[in-house]
Amino acid sequence: MNYFEFTNPTKLCSGQGALDNLAYELQILGASHPMVLSDAMLEKIGTLKGVTDALSEMQIGRIFTDIPRDSSIETVNRIAKEYRDFGCDALVALGGGSVLDTAKGVRLLISQDVDDLLELMGCECVPKGKPVPFVAIPTTAGTGSEATAVAVIKNPGLGIKMEYISQQLVPDTAILDPRMTETLPPRITASTGMDTLCHAIEAFSCLQKNPVSDAYAIAAIGLVRDNLLRAVRFGSSRQARWAMANASFLAGAAFSNSMVGVVHAIGHALGGVCHVPHGDAMNILLPAGMMFNCKKCRDDYGELLLHLAGPELYRKTPKQKRARAAIEEVLRMREKLHRLTGLPVTLKEAGVDPAKFPEVAKAALNDGAVIVNPRQVTYDAVIRILEVSYGN
Repeated sequence: MNYFEFTNPTKLCSGQGALDNLAYELQILGASHPMVLSDAMLEKIGTLKGVTDALSEMQIGRIFTDIPRDSSIETVNRIAKEYRDFGCDALVALGGGSVLDTAKGVRLLISQDVDDLLELMGCECVPKGKPVPFVAIPTTAGTGSEATAVAVIKNPGLGIKMEYISQQLVPDTAILDPRMTETLPPRITASTGMDTLCHAIEAFSCLQKNPVSDAYAIAAIGLVRDNLLRAVRFGSSRQARWAMANASFLAGAAFSNSMVGVVHAIGHALGGVCHVPHGDAMNILLPAGMMFNCKKCRDDYGELLLHLAGPELYRKTPKQKRARAAIEEVLRMREKLHRLTGLPVTLKEAGVDPAKFPEVAKAALNDGAVIVNPRQVTYDAVIRILEVSYGN
């Protein structure tokens, strides 16, 4: 490596009571009439009320909660129109990856003064445009979307999930408040936690890795190692919830700069073709993806054993066996989560039809994540990873 870039412009407000700073953060961004984006479930269980209460001294321009599990181009276009119609001047996004990615798409449309997200297809091809203050409040600890320059938005017409990559997507402020994730069910906690782990591992081993992204990825892995199982077992533990929220942010910042690889490429394709939830797909595919890449990533995976398992096992494991031991640590964590929550560990358990494998493989090869995977990804390689991940 003789050159790299790293950017992480998002201001982080993290900890107990962080949500109470929301109105102030919007004010210093110059906003007074925000649009709040969330989903119907968060409105139903009262999480959204925490945000509206924090904005009680501001005039909310519009609250929009009709966001599907997989955000779509049509949803983004519709919200952007309402943003303009209601005279809003900022975005507040409360939710998981779909809500946050929807907000990113809306911000892109408003900043570039266009009506259809399809007009902005491409990678790093848009100028800064009109300022649109944007605060992200994640309610899961997995996507890391609050720290990334990436949005994944579904194109229902083509049946695929489209990746938008641009620094214009990165939120101005991220608010990590453990109160926002303490009601997350154990199974979703497990799924999103494995998504965080996958982000960190792929960020640490792909072709664009660099010393700064490595530092973020390693910190994230340590937090997942020490806190994911605790967050699953003791959902009301705000300390564990907070640690996982920080891990998600760190892993998001890492992969936003170094990018991800074959696990995400196939995972995106499984989501688009077979409707497998993203975190579940990452949990299922990660060991097989690591085994595929091990030929090129032996040293990186060997180093990760220290952060996945701790110094004692690392010290006792011969250097030539550390990479495989790291994969085994991932398998062990995955099995524990399966026993605790029923999180699927095979594509068969996730209800995937093997007849769809060719369609999934073709979509995966068109995903941008394969470009920076450390080992060249072929159609046959994707099929093999799918077969291994299908199980007996």
